[in-house]
Parts: sequence; structure tokens; C-alpha cells
Amino acid sequence: MKENIMIIGASGQIGSELTLRLRDMYGAGHVFATDLKEPAPDILESGPFELLDVMDDKRLIHFAIRHKITQIYHLAAVLSGNAEKLPMQAWHINMNSLLNVLDLAREVEDIRKVFWPSSIAVFGPTTPKNNTPQLTIMEPNTVYGISKLAGERWIEYFYNRYGVDTRSIRYPGLISYKTEPGGGTTDYAVEIFYQAIKHGRYECFLDGDTTLPMLFMTDAIDATVKLMESDASSLSLHTGYNIGGLSFNPEELAAEIRKYIPGFTITYKTDFRQDIAATWPASIDDSVARRDWGYQPEYDLARLTRVMMEKIKEKLNK
Repeated sequence: MKENIMIIGASGQIGSELTLRLRDMYGAGHVFATDLKEPAPDILESGPFELLDVMDDKRLIHFAIRHKITQIYHLAAVLSGNAEKLPMQAWHINMNSLLNVLDLAREVEDIRKVFWPSSIAVFGPTTPKNNTPQLTIMEPNTVYGISKLAGERWIEYFYNRYGVDTRSIRYPGLISYKTEPGGGTTDYAVEIFYQAIKHGRYECFLDGDTTLPMLFMTDAIDATVKLMESDASSLSLHTGYNIGGLSFNPEELAAEIRKYIPGFTITYKTDFRQDIAATWPASIDDSVARRDWGYQPEYDLARLTRVMMEKIKEKLNK
């Protein structure tokens, strides 16, 4: 059976890169990008795109039936920083959109797989911070984290109760040069490159010694595709798989940037996102993902910094 893939949130940080990867794999005409806002030109020009609100369950089911959708990547969400500003709205969007997608997958026979991103935000202040295990204490105290933990329980429920093949990754902070930051607590690790190149300085909203797990977007896309391509029999989880990549703090990232911009300076003015970051892990144990489906990241801090500096300079020069 030929796959027809729907991506919800194709204009976002993950969706904008995942859409292009999947079109390379499956053919442009088989990967349907959707979002509430227009995507970048490469998404619009490379295959089908439609403005679609995932909260509109009737349009959602009509779209899936019309295009004979077999897989859904549901990436739309209100991220951690923005969610704290509008907690009830964030909860409503994050939870009801997921339930709309899960109900759709339960009702439409052709839909065989659903991917939904979880996050390290599912952990909380009582979780072990170093080498955080796959199975551990999870007591998040942010709206985003609470919605992601509830979402993990729902996708496992739909797998166990209705046989919906749900798959998920607990993403750490994601770093990409292609899209602008979208309201997350780890956004500093993208913002810092733009400010370093433009102005030679950056004021960080986290403390300099706040170590968090991070992942270069190429590794995140590779992991997502690898999980979705894996045989169901190899998967021991249908909640969210821990994946790590590298862990660093703002001071360590600034030191790497100074190898390219020797006079770069960083100052600190923390805001509410520091309180969020303080509840998150510093490093992740991803041994279950490595065992079940061969997860293996490739980028370290030096390589990530080099690529970000090169690509953002190119982007700004255009």
C-alpha cells in the first residue's frame, strides 16, 4: 500500500524540515503539509500544502479521507514559554488537537501510524536530573509539561484500547538554522547565534550554568524517521522515547562561538523560563531508544556550532 502522509504543523521548527525529508523519501505528491499559517517557499513549491486547523475535527476527517492518509505526524503545539503566558488556551489546544488526531486514527481504517512529539518537559523538579531514566518520577509543574505527560498517557491508551500505532519521542531542546525560535525555553541556543553574528553580543534569559539536553535538528529528523520506519514488533514503548544528544549550558556554547567571533560577549537577565529550565534534566539516558530502534545521534557541540555559524551567515547574507 502506498503511503500518504499528513503533516500537521508543517510550518513549524520540526515540520518545515521533516516535510522536505519525507517528500524526498515518499515522493512530493504523497506528503501533504498543513498548518494555520503559510510555510516557507520550499514547502509550498515542493508539494501539496493546505491551510488547516487541527481543532476543526470535521475538516480534519474530510481531509484524511479525501487524500487517503495512512500516516499522520501531529506536530502543532503551544510551546513551553508561550504556554505559561496563556495556560488554559495552551492546555485546550495541546490536548484537544491530539485527541482529534487520535479519534481520527481510530475511525479511519487507512490511518496506520500516528507520530506525536513529547518533550523533556514531562519531567519535573523531583526527577533525577543527570542521566534521566526512561522510566522515572514524572511530576511536571508547567502547562506544557503537564499537557505532554497527559498526551503520553492518551497515545498509549489509544494503542492499548483501539490498536492505533502511536509513536513518540521526548525531544530535548532542538537547534535549527532554518526556522526562527517558536516560544520554547531552549530557544536561547538558536537566538544566540543570530545575535552573535549580527551584534557580537547576546543577553541570555537563562543562567550561564543551566545545563540542558539539546539536539541538532538533523539528528532529530533522523530519529523521528527511524522510529516511524521501525517494525512495530521492535518497539517496547508507545508513550515517549527518551532521546539525548548533547548537554551544554550557555557559557559552554558562548565559548564555542568565540572560536568564530573572538570578541563575542554574553550577559544574563533571567526571566520565567529560568524557573522552567530548573525543573528539566541536565542529561538523558536514551538506552531504550538505542536498543529498540537503533537511535544514534551524530552531532557534538563543536560540529553543531560550526554548521550553525556557517548556515546562519549564509541566511543573513541573502
